[in-house]
Amino acid sequence: MAESLHWRSGVIERIARTTPSVTNLWVRAAVAPHIAGQHMDVRLTAPDGYQAQRSYSTASAPGAPLIELAVEALEDGEVSSYLCEIAQVGDTVELRGPIGGHFIWPPDESGHASGAVLLVGGGSGVVPLVSIVRSRAARNGAVRAASPMLLLYSARSWEELIYRDELIAFEANDPTFMLRFMTTRGEKHRDVDFDQRLNEMLLRTALAHWGQTAQLVYVCGSNAFVETITSTLVHQSIPAERIRAERYGGTS
Repeated sequence: MAESLHWRSGVIERIARTTPSVTNLWVRAAVAPHIAGQHMDVRLTAPDGYQAQRSYSTASAPGAPLIELAVEALEDGEVSSYLCEIAQVGDTVELRGPIGGHFIWPPDESGHASGAVLLVGGGSGVVPLVSIVRSRAARNGAVRAASPMLLLYSARSWEELIYRDELIAFEANDPTFMLRFMTTRGEKHRDVDFDQRLNEMLLRTALAHWGQTAQLVYVCGSNAFVETITSTLVHQSIPAERIRAERYGGTS
């Protein structure tokens, strides 16, 4: 597993505002290859020496030439405010990583999950799940053997769904991949989606329509989101040892 605790300089090569509250950055840095599900620490240093750092999941698929980060602009967020509002192409940032050994894909050395896989993301918690989906799609292109996968993704509105169009395209091109959006403050745009918060009843409905029993589950989002989803899954007889959770401090 690739993991490094040394800080290295990286150069921002591309910046794009991808939703009203999220900015994506593509950084070139000489770091070890990452595994889908891992994250990077980003450190900024002010002219007076003051430093601030935050952790961001890596969205890019393993082997991509650039490290892709999706940064949600948080109120009073020192690092996110700089990256979303001030940073420019050509700027240098410090990176440490990749970091993480629990919330990773593939789950074993063979590169494939043994059985159906459930992904559940809230807000920017979808970012490491996108890396997993991208990694799976890259493998399937060569192997054409994939376990069924369902991604349930909850956000405030259709416009706030990060990677929305890319995920829809994945579903259209892969019959083993199912995607369902939940928007809590806006109307749904696809008949198969839901315009309400992801709760126990909705989760039960989505899983019944999927028709699979999850052998491995990844849940990522705010503390409250992860707590709700994981406890609901356990109540629905998914053993806790099958569930991998990643939490962050923002809102879901």
